[in-house]
Amino acid sequence: QVQLVESGGGLVQPGGSLRLSCATSGSIFSSYAMGWYRQAPGKQRELVGVVSSGGRTNYADSVKGRFTISRDHAKNTLFLQMNSLKSEDTAVYYCTAHKWGLNGTPTYWGQGTQVTVSS
Repeated sequence: QVQLVESGGGLVQPGGSLRLSCATSGSIFSSYAMGWYRQAPGKQRELVGVVSSGGRTNYADSVKGRFTISRDHAKNTLFLQMNSLKSEDTAVYYCTAHKWGLNGTPTYWGQGTQVTVSS
């Protein structure tokens, strides 16, 4: 059974930073594209960004220049560094694994971690 385990969510003030982590098995991490989605209250789930197994990235326009996705292959861990956070970034963030690459829909989902941006 594939598990994607997120951590790092919490409460942060506007303009602050937060880093999310997602751990999974080596067989998934080494061959799948990995990504982050989010879902705000009352809104549809949306893509935040995806990174291919080779390191190519794709970001939503709303987070470009503020968020960075990276992979640590030694630890089989995906990161989402979020800077200059805004209240509209408040959402549940989900780690995803994409069998069919950067442009494919998620194959697996994590359980989600809450990020709240508020003063």
